Amino acid sequence: MKIKLFLITTILLFSTTNFSLAKFNINARTVILQDYLSGEILYEKNPDEKIFPASMTKIMTSIVAFDLLKNGEITLDEKFLVSENAWRLSSSGYSSMFIMVGDEVSVEDLLLGIIVASGNDACVALAEGIAGTEDEFALLMTEKAKEIGMENTNFSNSSGINDDNNYSTVRDILIMSNYLIKNHPKYYEYFKIKEFTWYRTGGDPITQGNRNPLLYKNMGVDGIKTGYLDSEKYSLASSLLRKERRLLAVASGFETKNSRSKQSQKLLIWGITNFDTIKITNENQHLYELDVWQGNKKKVKVNTKDTIFKTIPKAKKKYLKVKIVYDGPIKAPIIKGDELAEIKILYKDELVSNHSLYAMENVQKQNALSRLISSINFLIWGDV
Repeated sequence: MKIKLFLITTILLFSTTNFSLAKFNINARTVILQDYLSGEILYEKNPDEKIFPASMTKIMTSIVAFDLLKNGEITLDEKFLVSENAWRLSSSGYSSMFIMVGDEVSVEDLLLGIIVASGNDACVALAEGIAGTEDEFALLMTEKAKEIGMENTNFSNSSGINDDNNYSTVRDILIMSNYLIKNHPKYYEYFKIKEFTWYRTGGDPITQGNRNPLLYKNMGVDGIKTGYLDSEKYSLASSLLRKERRLLAVASGFETKNSRSKQSQKLLIWGITNFDTIKITNENQHLYELDVWQGNKKKVKVNTKDTIFKTIPKAKKKYLKVKIVYDGPIKAPIIKGDELAEIKILYKDELVSNHSLYAMENVQKQNALSRLISSINFLIWGDV
């Protein structure tokens, strides 16, 4: 047996350590920018600094409801009774959907009131309808946060109203945004709706526009959520989709509303114009065929279990070598799912990452006569 090494292709690589960010800066206290497909962080600035997420909290409020909808535990047309506790938030200067006490409002309308109109009253009504009390709902939110890897987050309410115990980081908000888009693509469509009208206000219908300023820039932004608190200033979690490529950005501590809009736009445009994302492997297609020894097939198809993407800087194009390494030929029998080889990604002959390759099919052992012939051929000719 011997190690076999195959050069698959030559493509381009990006590593934040190899790309100078000295000339680029976003005027916010804490920022993070990620390529959604590759997961690579393109820009960060104090990403683990504690923040008060304000209305970005409502992303998790929505996620808890989306999970229940997905599992069939609630339905969009199910109605929740508006308590006086929820109604008070519609009459005290907070962002509101303007629901009325004693009304019964559907889950879908409450979600639209939360996502589009940023209604704090709708958050409480939804929280109470699902968990009985807002405090119990906040426990569900925090539990979900821990489950998906938000290590520096605690939720104490459903709306993001100022509370020292309602805190997070932009990195955690990024994790939450990833979960939302990956696990609830159908419901994520709510986040790009630009306008919502609520009719049962006790007076005239009230139409409110989505507070995300980037939705109106015609640049491909389709979410996610703004935030504001006196103590935190302005914040925004945003997502830009161009063809199949998506960028996610979260930033907090903008001094003004105008700065939040301009600097967030600057961040996303910088990411989309300076970088490309390429697909290295596709989990649905075999990457290569490896030699088999004494099997009923001479080759076995292999691939990674997941699709692998890499994000690259357009302005700094260096060659990336992608190689398959294995100890072969591989002796039969082979069972589908067996780990057979590695794909190694190297940059300037330095290992960047490696990924296991698995058999995509079964390969049976040859019968005794065929194995004997194979052995003789190998001894005489060195042919597997």
